[in-house]
Amino acid sequence: MTTRMPKLIAFDLDYTLWDLWIDTHVTCKEGNTLNQVLDRHNEKIEFYHEVPQILHRLRSADVTIAACSRTSAPDLARRALQLLLVPPRAGDKHDSPTPAIEFFDQMEIYPGSKITHFKKLHQKTGLPYSEMLFFDDEHRNKEVESLGVTFCLVRHGTDERTLEAGLAEWRKRHPVEVIEDAAGTSA
Repeated sequence: MTTRMPKLIAFDLDYTLWDLWIDTHVTCKEGNTLNQVLDRHNEKIEFYHEVPQILHRLRSADVTIAACSRTSAPDLARRALQLLLVPPRAGDKHDSPTPAIEFFDQMEIYPGSKITHFKKLHQKTGLPYSEMLFFDDEHRNKEVESLGVTFCLVRHGTDERTLEAGLAEWRKRHPVEVIEDAAGTSA
């Protein structure tokens, strides 16, 4: 089995990385717990449990990480990403927590079609759509596949199982090409 990764993995935010619609929360304030921010009612805004380790894994694999959200509260979404602290990788006890926003190389956070988000990602990064994998909880956003992006529906928040399902689908669509020379050996 190949371990090849797409060059860019994008995530929607609401109900994909966290369990809420960010535009229903008017303000954010800092909490004192890793991976958690409080809204104006002192309710938790936090990533799904496995999201921090997924972000570390993708960063270690040198994958471009993007946030693509059609929220009507883009400033609030960015603020939540600034305030959410991702704990260090397991075993890195001497490292400090990292603001989540630092994991995202690209951000397309504004109302509108996800097609527009991915066209801008393509324009900014120069990466082909075939090297992009997108995780989102809304089936309607599968429309990005018309560009050549691989779409993975997130049913109950992003976790390792969802990530692996998306990677498996992307790998199935984009198998590693092996070039053989005249002697029949792989190059």
